[in-house]
Amino acid sequence: MLKRYPATEADPGVTRQVLSETPDLMVVSFRFDTDAEGKLHSHPHVQATYVRSGRFAFTVADEAFEVGPGDSFVIPSDATHGCRCLEPGELVDTFTPRRDDFL
Repeated sequence: MLKRYPATEADPGVTRQVLSETPDLMVVSFRFDTDAEGKLHSHPHVQATYVRSGRFAFTVADEAFEVGPGDSFVIPSDATHGCRCLEPGELVDTFTPRRDDFL
């Protein structure tokens, strides 16, 4: 069943849109303006991130790294993480289980 979700402002310069979801899995698009931040946070969900466009500086646990188009990585459950957008772009994140707080 296809369900459409509206885009919402997640943080200043960051737009979030749920693309699809079930109780066990969720796919979400995040669009960032330059210098916008995904503030440091953690959650119990495992997260896989794919960089569709742009450049980002990430911190995951104690590791800092930059990513660009085509890069992907996994963020373990409860790991503190966040990012800063270096060039405008889009991240596609997958969460398991679903992030009910995004609905």
